[in-house]
Amino acid sequence: MAKHRIYTTAFASIYPLYVAKAEKKGRTKAEVDHVISWLTGYDQKDLKAQLEKQTDFETFFAEAPKINPSRALIKGVICGVRVEDIEEPTMREIRYLDKLIDELAQGKMMDKILRRN
Repeated sequence: MAKHRIYTTAFASIYPLYVAKAEKKGRTKAEVDHVISWLTGYDQKDLKAQLEKQTDFETFFAEAPKINPSRALIKGVICGVRVEDIEEPTMREIRYLDKLIDELAQGKMMDKILRRN
């Protein structure tokens, strides 16, 4: 079975869409970066480097410095699919990020988004 095309899509091509979605709802680029950092462990310098290298999604997650173990607390539906039911690991990571960006755009408090109940 062929890989989904999102795997080979440059993270840098989707990142501005994440930022635009958040900013449209009154959130900031810094908050988007914070969510990405929480999920992946990339600091600002490394995130910028990944964007400049046009790293694809599969590599972006494979090279992530420290995937947050609390990401398993992310539950809910994204694109009509429950994130906790996605079996393919890379797709699940991508959907975790999508879900976090959605929550940011929906106005949730950062502590809730970062699962700091």
